[in-house]
Amino acid sequence: MRDTNLFHESNAWAAVLLGVTLFGTNPLPAAEARWPQFRGPAGAGIADGETPPTQFSPESNVVWRVELPGGISSPCIWGDRIFLTTFSEGKLATLCVNRADGGIRWRRVAPAEKIESFHPTEGSPATATATTDGQRVIVYFGSCGLRAYDFEGKDLWQLALPTARQVGDFGSGTSPVIAGHVVLLNRDQMEGSELLAVDIATGKTRWRADRSQFKSSFGTPVAWMNGQSQEVVLPGSLQMVAYDLKTGAERWRVHGLPSAMCTTPVISDGLLFFAGWSAGKDDAPMPAFVTVAEQEDKNHDGVIGLDEAKSPMVKTLFASLDTNHDQRLSREEWEAFVAVVLKGENVALALRPGGQGDISESHVVWKYKRGLPYVASPLVYRGAVYFVRDGGMVTSLKAATGEPNYEQERLGSPGSYYSSLVAANGIIYACSVSGVVTAFRAGPTFEVVARNRLKDRIAATPAIVDNTLYVRTSKHLYAFKSKP
Repeated sequence: MRDTNLFHESNAWAAVLLGVTLFGTNPLPAAEARWPQFRGPAGAGIADGETPPTQFSPESNVVWRVELPGGISSPCIWGDRIFLTTFSEGKLATLCVNRADGGIRWRRVAPAEKIESFHPTEGSPATATATTDGQRVIVYFGSCGLRAYDFEGKDLWQLALPTARQVGDFGSGTSPVIAGHVVLLNRDQMEGSELLAVDIATGKTRWRADRSQFKSSFGTPVAWMNGQSQEVVLPGSLQMVAYDLKTGAERWRVHGLPSAMCTTPVISDGLLFFAGWSAGKDDAPMPAFVTVAEQEDKNHDGVIGLDEAKSPMVKTLFASLDTNHDQRLSREEWEAFVAVVLKGENVALALRPGGQGDISESHVVWKYKRGLPYVASPLVYRGAVYFVRDGGMVTSLKAATGEPNYEQERLGSPGSYYSSLVAANGIIYACSVSGVVTAFRAGPTFEVVARNRLKDRIAATPAIVDNTLYVRTSKHLYAFKSKP
């Protein structure tokens, strides 16, 4: 094993805020190693044909381990290169890591006049996973915009964007993706929300779709060949919208989604699948203003001043709810926020193609409303939909009908799950924030194969290529492969 030191450089209410608003030592053939975006090919999280290990640790089945600066972007892989983003000592950077041994090929700093606000323990300004077409690598930072490099680290273009401001100052969570000749980017934020399509060769904006009704969402766009239409699908608070890939014109929307939106849809077997959850009327309901004011309104003037906000919930919500920016929270502002939360519907669903306009009733194949995920996106694999609820509980549904195979089975590692599920060779990998990677078997019955403890926090999603599982923790990037 090689170990290289490279550099010395309440979740439920977070859910409301967020939405109301991963071998050996020989040269590697490029064409055989592709995990080119968040969750790999097509964003599906699947690497069938690969046989990564099910049991591993910092001392076993590890080929190399490299210490990394901070950041929670997931590995993006093409050929013998791994691309990651980092944040350390106030600087944002893109790294190109040698996939054979974990050594650094190059590092490029992304200048930012201001670092976006981000949650100090749950987030990072280096969250977005890079994407590549095999010629260029595209990275996104909410602090300064999009940047493109060639595979040797040469600057190709940049698209400067204003520093993003997310609801609750939680920082950006989306990743760019490539669809044909454009890069798609979700820019939902406090003000000026939009979906961008950017020319991959020049960095010029081809179109912008207005999403001003969405005050923040953290999912990544997905491209869907819907019948004869090439579409871009992106969820937002309370609804999901599809746009024409060529023009950005809206084609359809679905209502009845959560008020907070962290997950990314998945395309499989001709259908589009979504699963998401946020705190709301059914889970951890928000207190009435009068209840909060009893604790916070110390001068009893009927509003909560910025200097009076003491509880973590109110301090976190304050800037987002203070819509007139007078540094005072009124009953009206609080109740307007609550009204949006109460409209949210936690749900998993499948959509059939071919719709236009409001397809909330006409094209929904099935719905399911238990054991839903907060941040971890669902997996559709071998005819079943899988998702993991915080607390470490897995549900599996038949993809065609939504009928349960099993419901809320325990992984044996409680706590939060921010990393999305990935699968290979009939095994599904679920990473807990606490640093446990549970391997369980795909199929109609629940069976844990192994629990692997990496000791460090995990928020990034693993990558799988060449029978190797690449896992980024808060301190390291690991390459795990079964030893002969």
